[in-house]
Amino acid sequence: MNWRIIYYSEGVSQIIEEMPVGIRAVYARITAMMMEFGPRSLGNGLFEIRAKSQEGIARVFYCTLKEKKIVILHGFVKKSQKTPLKELAIAHKRSQEVQNENA
Repeated sequence: MNWRIIYYSEGVSQIIEEMPVGIRAVYARITAMMMEFGPRSLGNGLFEIRAKSQEGIARVFYCTLKEKKIVILHGFVKKSQKTPLKELAIAHKRSQEVQNENA
């Protein structure tokens, strides 16, 4: 059974759709592999996709649920070397909400 990707909200889906085309292409390849083979654990229930192209670098955070569901929580195009704590906090908060709703 393949994994299924769902989005936290329409707003998160829109953020992904508005990313530069090169970043979206890398994102699409990564998510296609995730749907077939599943995510690779990085610990503490929050995962990250790193999509890099000539237009820049994007980070997309997600978590997993039972029944092989991957929930895309938040994404942004990086403008600095470090991932802003604000962006990470949004992803953590949404991850906790999703996990609590599906407990």
